[in-house]
Amino acid sequence: MREELLKVIEKNSRIDLKELAVMLGVEEAAVVNELAALEAEGVICGYHTLINWEKTSEEKVTALIEVRVTPQRGQGFDSIAERIYNYPEVRSVYLISGGYDLMVILEGKSLREVSAFVSDKLSTLETVLSTATHFILKKYKDHGTIISTKKQDEREMITP
Repeated sequence: MREELLKVIEKNSRIDLKELAVMLGVEEAAVVNELAALEAEGVICGYHTLINWEKTSEEKVTALIEVRVTPQRGQGFDSIAERIYNYPEVRSVYLISGGYDLMVILEGKSLREVSAFVSDKLSTLETVLSTATHFILKKYKDHGTIISTKKQDEREMITP
C-alpha cells in the first residue's frame, strides 16, 4: 500500500482521503495512519502547489547555477550545501555528477537580482571555486506536469 499511496499523492496531494482509501482498497483510517507514519519518518517532506507564474502578474526569474566547490575534510559537500540552502532565495540544492559538484536553483525578481546573489553571496563563499549560471527562459514541464500549451489557431477558416 505504501508505494501506491506515495505514487497517488505525488500526483495529487489534495486527493480526498475517502477517495484515496477506495483507490487503495483499504479503510480511511489506514490511509490517515500511513500518511502520519510517512510524515513522521521523513518520507513525506512537504506538500507543494505547482504554480505557472507566467500566468500571474508576479515577476519571477529562475536560475540553475552549477557550482564547483572544494569539499571539506570529514564533511564532504554537506557543510557548503547547508550554507547555500539556508539562503532564502535558494529553492533547491543538489549534489550532482559531472564537471560541477552542486546544482543550485534559485528565484529572484530580476536577472540583476539573481546575478547579484551569485556574485555577492554565492561566489564569495570560501570553498566555491566557480559557478555557471543558466536562466530558465520558459518552462514546458515541471514536476511531471506539462506547463506549456500549444497556442490555438484563432483564425477563421475561409472557404471559396
